[in-house]
Amino acid sequence: MSGHNKLGRKTSIRLSILRNLTTQLIVSGYVVTTVDRAKEVRSIAEGLISDAAKEVDNFSTREILTSSAKLDGKGKKILTEKTSVNDRKYYVVERELKTKEVQVDDSSRLAVRRRMMKWLVRGKDAEGNVVNPVNVLFNDVAPKYRDRKGGYTRIIQLGARRGDSAEMCRLELV
Repeated sequence: MSGHNKLGRKTSIRLSILRNLTTQLIVSGYVVTTVDRAKEVRSIAEGLISDAAKEVDNFSTREILTSSAKLDGKGKKILTEKTSVNDRKYYVVERELKTKEVQVDDSSRLAVRRRMMKWLVRGKDAEGNVVNPVNVLFNDVAPKYRDRKGGYTRIIQLGARRGDSAEMCRLELV
């Protein structure tokens, strides 16, 4: 069977629900939802995790030259006064050059990251900090499952929901 379970929703709404649940699963490690939704999210998340686990070490490091503003003791930018050709005075921010080591993805890892961006949406964690779930997946989740062949998630039945008797469960990373 190709595609996903319809879940009784229109395509745009269904994909939005699946994206949000998958992102929450990757970032927080668990999600509480209905059994049907959990089964769909599990298939998506397991594919993403297995791709990330294959590409976790597929990068190189490179030194680059960066330019940044010089700061004084109070953290403010240092300005120098200059004179233009027309004898007008203006201020220029002093800059300093530094070498910085950055991580450069190989082409296959970059392709996997782009595929993951289709399913994972940027959000905020419990403290309100902006979180990139693709980075969380590559830096935190994938190294744990590098040697594992599958079965990254588990579904724990919680019983019926009180309002509509929908079967609830907890989907979590193993």
